[in-house]
Amino acid sequence: MTLRGIISEPNAIGMKPETTDRFDLHRSVLQRKRMIREVFSEFHYLMMDIDRRNFGNTPGARIELGAGVFPIREDYPDVLATDVVLDAHMDRVLDAQAMDLPSGSVRTLFGQNCFHHFPDPEKFFREAARVINPGGGIILIEPYYGPAATVVFKRLFDAEGFDKNDPRWNALLLNPDAKPNQALSYVVLKRDAKIFNEKFPEFELIQVKPLRNYVRYVASGGLNFRQLIPDAMIPLLRASEFLLSPFARILALHYVITLRRR
Repeated sequence: MTLRGIISEPNAIGMKPETTDRFDLHRSVLQRKRMIREVFSEFHYLMMDIDRRNFGNTPGARIELGAGVFPIREDYPDVLATDVVLDAHMDRVLDAQAMDLPSGSVRTLFGQNCFHHFPDPEKFFREAARVINPGGGIILIEPYYGPAATVVFKRLFDAEGFDKNDPRWNALLLNPDAKPNQALSYVVLKRDAKIFNEKFPEFELIQVKPLRNYVRYVASGGLNFRQLIPDAMIPLLRASEFLLSPFARILALHYVITLRRR
């Protein structure tokens, strides 16, 4: 058996991220993993703090795309939980590339590890420009592109790839059987920033920040791998994150991206 097979959650082996069974599996994992619940709640707090500090009094709904099993709504009930897959725990089904929403009706679109699953990012940004009020924006948490993330994401996830050199933004559109590229946010917003700015002048990239809770994220095993360290060690892991904070750009596994609608 491979190392991945040894450390994987038994029921997660071979499961594709788009299947409805992943909701039940991930929900059961969350119920017994305090450590990853805390990490996700920190993601929620961070995204809401960014919203409040950067989008002023812009009116409109706060909507999470691809909300999955631990939506922002768990911590902030006014955020609408949506996903492209029907699930009883979602507020509604919503396709990020064809949003059934009135123009100018949204303050913020949130997304946690969902952007790299969009088959056509250009369609998403066109839709986002239509539904978001000027002054509002998009807040995404995605796999980071630093040295540690590049190594980890290339090796641990057999259902998803990590290719910073892929010339295409829409590989999933061209080939639905292709693996989602976890480096897609890097490709679109950093590597091809000039192209993005030309295509979408409506959006201003105002923040790119690596996140520092990667020690607990790894120790928890996330949703797909076994927890490596008991919850009793959480205070020590937090302390290690604080001490390692100067090296976040090297060690971080995720980062937050903030775009504001001009």
